[in-house]
Amino acid sequence: MCRHLGYLGPAVGVGDILTRGSHSLVVQSWAPTDMRCSAVANADGFGVAWWPGSDDVAGGKDATSHRSVAPIWSDPSVTDVLPHIRSQAVLGAIRSATTGMPITHTACAPFVDGGWAFSHNGVVADWPASLATPAEAVPVTDLLRLPAATDSAALWLIVKHLLRSQSPAEVLRRVIADLDISGPGSRLNLMLCDGTTIWATAVHHSLSTLIGDGEVLVASEPLDDDPRWTPVPDRSIVTATRSVLTVESL
Repeated sequence: MCRHLGYLGPAVGVGDILTRGSHSLVVQSWAPTDMRCSAVANADGFGVAWWPGSDDVAGGKDATSHRSVAPIWSDPSVTDVLPHIRSQAVLGAIRSATTGMPITHTACAPFVDGGWAFSHNGVVADWPASLATPAEAVPVTDLLRLPAATDSAALWLIVKHLLRSQSPAEVLRRVIADLDISGPGSRLNLMLCDGTTIWATAVHHSLSTLIGDGEVLVASEPLDDDPRWTPVPDRSIVTATRSVLTVESL
């Protein structure tokens, strides 16, 4: 069912965020502790997005990403290359593929377009039928460019289309409200970032936040035993910048 994390703060090595803490995203790929589903590992690929610029403001820049079909622990770029790329914003994800969905790098989050990066931790119930109605407004040409035949990739196309006319929080709320009707029981931890703000939802999956020292982390599981980690209640939406974090009920 995947794990993901978002970081905003002082410029850091992108790879350092993936390996940060005694329970880093790398460790969670083989030893997650709060999956809340039948999956026991997240070994079907990984990805990371960042906004170029070392000590410059990340917002307003296009997101860049690296995605691999290999387990995160087996990709040497995590320790050899990515730590040398600095950014004030990072979104990382590891994948546990839902049965029947393809295992390719194009199916791995984060999905990026322009300044946006998006990740989905969970599963859409009754896929693909449940997304038929929410996807009706998406141009057919966009649907034909679906990067992978997965629920997460389809969710990204819907989110990207809605962002043209609605705020990020409104978009995530709408997607979840629609799936409450067409795909009840879906697990929908969604994460969206533009380089300066993280929006994330907790729906039938674990999510925690940490604020301190001019940085914020939003993650499926705490990266260490820091007491500042705070669990997010189910059916909540998080909006976070480097200095302010709010949690509201969906």
